[in-house]
Amino acid sequence: MSETDFGNFDELFNEMYGEAENFEHTVQKGTVLATSKDFITVDVGLKSEGVIPVREFGINNEAEELKVGDVIDVFVTRYEDKDGRIQLSRDKARREESWTALETSLEKAELVEGVINNRVKGGFTVDLNGAIAFLPGSQVDIHPVRDIATLIDHRFTFQILKMDRQRSNIVVSRRAVLEGERVEQRNELMSQLSEGQVLKGIVKNITDYGVFVDLGGIDGLLHITDISWTRINHPSEVLTIGQEVEVQVIRFNEQTHRISLGMKQLQDDPWKDIMARFTQGKELQGKITNITDYGAFVSLEQGVEGLVHVSEMSWTRKNIHPSKFVTADQDVSVKVMAVDEERRRISLSIKQCLPNPWEDFSAKHKVGDIIKGPIKTITEFGLFVGLNEDLDGMVHLSDLSWTEDGEKLIKTYKKGEEIEAKILTIDIEKERLSLGIKQLLSDPFADAGIAKGASVKGTITGVEDDALTVDLAEGIVGVIARNDVAKGKDLDSYKNGEEVEALVISIDSKHSRVTLSVKAQDRADEKEAMAKHNSDTSTQDSSTTLGDVFGKALNKK
Repeated sequence: MSETDFGNFDELFNEMYGEAENFEHTVQKGTVLATSKDFITVDVGLKSEGVIPVREFGINNEAEELKVGDVIDVFVTRYEDKDGRIQLSRDKARREESWTALETSLEKAELVEGVINNRVKGGFTVDLNGAIAFLPGSQVDIHPVRDIATLIDHRFTFQILKMDRQRSNIVVSRRAVLEGERVEQRNELMSQLSEGQVLKGIVKNITDYGVFVDLGGIDGLLHITDISWTRINHPSEVLTIGQEVEVQVIRFNEQTHRISLGMKQLQDDPWKDIMARFTQGKELQGKITNITDYGAFVSLEQGVEGLVHVSEMSWTRKNIHPSKFVTADQDVSVKVMAVDEERRRISLSIKQCLPNPWEDFSAKHKVGDIIKGPIKTITEFGLFVGLNEDLDGMVHLSDLSWTEDGEKLIKTYKKGEEIEAKILTIDIEKERLSLGIKQLLSDPFADAGIAKGASVKGTITGVEDDALTVDLAEGIVGVIARNDVAKGKDLDSYKNGEEVEALVISIDSKHSRVTLSVKAQDRADEKEAMAKHNSDTSTQDSSTTLGDVFGKALNKK
């Protein structure tokens, strides 16, 4: 072979493989030569044509619009395959074009558009006109997205966070775009905001005390008391996160940008003309909405509730939790006791709609009547006796016996034991009924003439170091302290069995003891003698002296 032949061979080699190096992995212009159901044939000016699967023209239905003679960009994947054909790709051409455009957008900090087309681990994939980017879940939206169907196959605007062409890695954010829009919306909203303005917003967060509503760039607080005219226990009973609501601006602080919102203000106030609709004494039907330790709330109409205090639930059952009387959602009859329009409070009563057992008992019984009943409760201060199904009467410790210690005596009684007692008082207003057992017997103190200030006689039964004990009547003992003996005498001058007259100073019926004073008796006698002397002065001899009068009185005694 001649040198000329080798030179021709080199030219031929360079022509073949140099051309391949120049075209492979590049984007070239190609002319559509033919279209079919599965392939598009394209001439890129090389030795042979290339075919591209129709599926690579799927975006925006490009394959349906192509016709012979159209010029398109294609990517030369391989210069020549085993069949001698050139391998072309429309997808890769579009991707290369997109990467170039995206790099320019990243440099200029421009936003780009794309379609979210699939959900992957940690987020979504986005088609940026041929280049596939990753959208992290945290960068999808400002708020949590509950329905991803609203995202898939939809076009949105994104901000490119980073690009790595060698690794084919693009990360984008939709949240950054939305936050930028929020700043603009917030500034515009703040400039137009005014009290009384009606706006639409999205429930962003729910707390025990209210709801935060996104008004589009700025949040407002919808307090629990401003959600509904009807009392609610928690905002979640009415609202959910992501729900769209219509609210009114109640208050707006331009310095702190704090916005107070209301929903109920967009409805008619049910408390308007409340006094005319709910007059005192009026009986109504309602439904129990809430039960507390101090009573129960009753719904009277939409947005209007009243409180039945526990004291207004029963005429007779006291100190019992309201849940023992009523249950939630129970229909009840109530009577209006009072209406406070300013404080939006209505006081109700259930027991006022029922017969008053105290009035009924008072109509059938009077003070002094003797009744029978079982002991229902024994307390440290007395017995409670059942008079009928509703009423109890109380026998106080001091009314168990005239002479015995009530604290000891009460221990001899048993629950359920039936006893007799006398009605002492009937207090309808205070709902109290006082009974007495000792009153079934005569008062031994009265029978013995023992009363405070009375003069009594008794027999000395004991001479102690500091007092005398005196037997006044059966079971009744008198006590004369050292300082209360006769003037000029001491305790040793008295003997057992000696009779003594003394004045009653006090009576301790609980212990059947009477405090006596001989000295006080003497003073009383002297006073009586003086009065008698004054009344008899005109009839007595003028020579009679006051000493004579006292002497006669003492001698007579």
